[in-house]
Amino acid sequence: MIYFDQAASSFPKPPEVTEAMMKTMKKIGANPGRGGHALAREAATIIQQTREKAAELFGCKDPKKALFYQNATVALNQALKGLTWQEGDHIITTSAEHNSVRRPLEYLKQTYGVYVSYIPWTDNEQLFIETVREEIRPETKLLAITHASNVTGEVLPLQTLTMLAKEHHILTLVDGSQTAGHLPIHMKDQGIDMLAFPGHKGLLGPQGTGMLLVEGELDLKPLHHGGTGHFSESITQPEEWPEKLESGTLNTPGIAGLYAALKVYEQHRSENVPRETLLIKKLITGLSKIPGVTYYSPSEAENSMPIATFNIMHIDSQEIAMVLDSHYEIAVRAGLHCSPLAHDTLNTTDQGVVRASLNRYNTEKEIDVFLQAIEEIATAYQAL
Repeated sequence: MIYFDQAASSFPKPPEVTEAMMKTMKKIGANPGRGGHALAREAATIIQQTREKAAELFGCKDPKKALFYQNATVALNQALKGLTWQEGDHIITTSAEHNSVRRPLEYLKQTYGVYVSYIPWTDNEQLFIETVREEIRPETKLLAITHASNVTGEVLPLQTLTMLAKEHHILTLVDGSQTAGHLPIHMKDQGIDMLAFPGHKGLLGPQGTGMLLVEGELDLKPLHHGGTGHFSESITQPEEWPEKLESGTLNTPGIAGLYAALKVYEQHRSENVPRETLLIKKLITGLSKIPGVTYYSPSEAENSMPIATFNIMHIDSQEIAMVLDSHYEIAVRAGLHCSPLAHDTLNTTDQGVVRASLNRYNTEKEIDVFLQAIEEIATAYQAL
């Protein structure tokens, strides 16, 4: 199987990740923060070192505000629903957002009567920035933006937007689901108040892991209330971080795997040209030469994630993905990718798109096989 669905979940994982998870399951297994014995202390150490490493890598000043959740979706929900809202508050976001941002925003609209402005994201970056600027009003409380589109891989002008928000004393929430592990992110330097990301995509960590990092003195209300291991005498949720926002037993084996993934990322993040960037350039060049292929991602890989989004003529994208899977044993993602507003912008809502996404474990030979398959499929449909 050729696996070109890395933007959904990375595969394979670095051996360090699986080894760390297996070690935790076989030799530790205890509940972190729920006991004073040696194994519980060792489990707690895994949690703490991962908080510290994530805070260090992503520029979060206080490791206590590096919070664990089962995925980026829950982290984003905690960020959005944890703020205090009142009727008339205003949020600015973009048409590139995943439903993990859009649906919580629509919930806030219905529940609190806030207003949400969805700014269309196109390849005209200057127009996009000016539209965001014009949309700012005294009631604007939050700028919620994805760092890169999960549909096309385009990278949004993050620091320009966060600096604009700072000028107007607007909070920022960044969805780093597609960029964490691929692009450098530093919350303090880039003016990010809240950063959410999963462990299982670009970071090459395990599924069932995600984080929300909070910079500065921003306060949040917890989504969940329950056992925290500490402050058990209190009948209310603790006010101390991280316990305030983390109830229940954490996924210690998964977090051990995430720590290993962060260490691997740390070793590779100084690479001048990541391997996946070279691979996506080859893939993009090849697709551009195949008659019948319409390409939607940026033509320059430097401006995007290692994602290639395309269609073949007017054939339903799901059909193309099914042919790739069943006849060529190539795994891609097709459809709307949980980001319907992006497809409104691309005019692909009815057809969807085929998305091929890579990471450093893919190979040039796989690119060659993939391009040959696309050429054969396009030729076959043109002959019908």
